Amino acid sequence: MNFTQLSRPSWLANKYIILGLYIALALFASVQSLLLGPKHYNDSAIYPTHYNNYTIFKQSHFHLVNNQDLYIEYPAEHWDLFKYTPTFALLFGAFAYFPDTIGLTIWNLLNALVLAFAIYSLPKLTRLQQGLMLLACAIELTTSMQNEQSNALIAGLLIFSFTLCEKGKFIWAAGCIILATFIKPFAIVGLALLLFYPRKVRHLDNGILWSVVLILLPLIIVTPGQLIHQYKGWLHVLAEDQSSKLGLSVAGWLNAWFQLIPDKKLLLGAGAVIFMLPYTRFKMYTHYQFKLWAVAAMLIWVVIFNHMAESPTFIIAMAGASIWFFSKSASILDFILFILVFISVSISPTDIIPHDIRDNYVRPYVLKAVPCILLWLRIIVDMMMLRKSMPETLVVQPT
Repeated sequence: MNFTQLSRPSWLANKYIILGLYIALALFASVQSLLLGPKHYNDSAIYPTHYNNYTIFKQSHFHLVNNQDLYIEYPAEHWDLFKYTPTFALLFGAFAYFPDTIGLTIWNLLNALVLAFAIYSLPKLTRLQQGLMLLACAIELTTSMQNEQSNALIAGLLIFSFTLCEKGKFIWAAGCIILATFIKPFAIVGLALLLFYPRKVRHLDNGILWSVVLILLPLIIVTPGQLIHQYKGWLHVLAEDQSSKLGLSVAGWLNAWFQLIPDKKLLLGAGAVIFMLPYTRFKMYTHYQFKLWAVAAMLIWVVIFNHMAESPTFIIAMAGASIWFFSKSASILDFILFILVFISVSISPTDIIPHDIRDNYVRPYVLKAVPCILLWLRIIVDMMMLRKSMPETLVVQPT
């Protein structure tokens, strides 16, 4: 299945139609959240809005401004804790001062459009390939936006970092990765992409510079002592998360299928070793296809090796799977793997799948994650088997 040689006219190759679709999905998710009314948690607790995550983000900004602890419960305002950095709380002021109808809509539009423009920024791909990637992500993007999550933004920033590296704009590439990390710490793995390019020490310096800037940025509204207190609270929340439940991840799969309770650090280390195996092929560092698949592998890795991964997080993995599948000549095995990922990631949480199947099989057996794990391993194999003599925009893999 060769996606680079499809030449017949297709609406999928029209950038503006796909962008219009993404805008429509963002508006749909926002209006739905605004109209649904109060949200119920734990079968009894009721909170004032259905867009709970957006409320958490919004209120975190005002808590920071008012020198309140970001990392304690505020049951009168929302359910669950704020788990992001003080820097994220500061930056969310860009949305917090708007009425919810406007702020929530802009937030969802930002997530949708950053992902869309990131995919469209990828070099050496046709508009049709990029359109297919975005269409494949559309359902899962909607799921993420219905939960007011930042995951599409994370995926977009990491993809943009690769495009910027290809253009030689390394300081901005590092900025995208570090900004994503200050939203979701697992995004730090994006720094691995910088290994493909010369002047690695300079890349490290760029990362350190951006980290310092973003760590200290809240000082524009809080004192150093207040900021230190907030970061201590954030680290405490992260430590608490480390001891909590296993999510839709490799750890969750091992527990659900084999009743194993893996050591999280050991499992993370094993995942990192496998992830880095293709990076030992130094002669491939100039091969575009190899680097593009590294982006795909990285996007899936940050989900399946995050033991706290939840359903809306999988827009990141879906983006990775789509980049890999639609950038190659797919074998039958590739096609089957991708369809399994699409069904498990995008279709299984919807009402297309009966509730009994979701409750008795999909959730208990972590079926949203399992095909992603298999596809990630396939990408690693593809990267290890890729030959430098193969074309850089199309790789025909034997089954």
